[in-house]
Amino acid sequence: MSDTARQQVQQQVIEEFRAGGGKVGGQFAGMDLLLLTTTGARSGESRTWPLGYQREDDRLIVFAANGGRANRPGWYFNLVADPSATVEVGTETWPVTAVLATGAERERLWERQLVTTPFLAGFQAKVEWEIPVFVLTRAGV
Repeated sequence: MSDTARQQVQQQVIEEFRAGGGKVGGQFAGMDLLLLTTTGARSGESRTWPLGYQREDDRLIVFAANGGRANRPGWYFNLVADPSATVEVGTETWPVTAVLATGAERERLWERQLVTTPFLAGFQAKVEWEIPVFVLTRAGV
């Protein structure tokens, strides 16, 4: 799929998510999705991505797998440059701060996610770098 086609699909998912109160159909039907909005590391522009996630208490966990493509996703670089972001889950929106999980915590979160989304292991097998795992916590808490 070309970058343009991927961006069009992404935009359709975002629109469907917002119109459906956080629910989408198609290949993402039944998945836990959130919308992550970051500030572009180079452009300074607001960017939104639909992402699968796991919830752990009041934390949201996201995985920068980029579908097993050779490069990390743009939102990864945005969060590294500025860990402040916004999430939309269902009909709620709130500010978050992102922290890159490391060591035993990263491994625990990764293994837990593989139970529900085993295809992530295939993405990991395609790349030479460890897929980053971010923990998103409500900002100001």
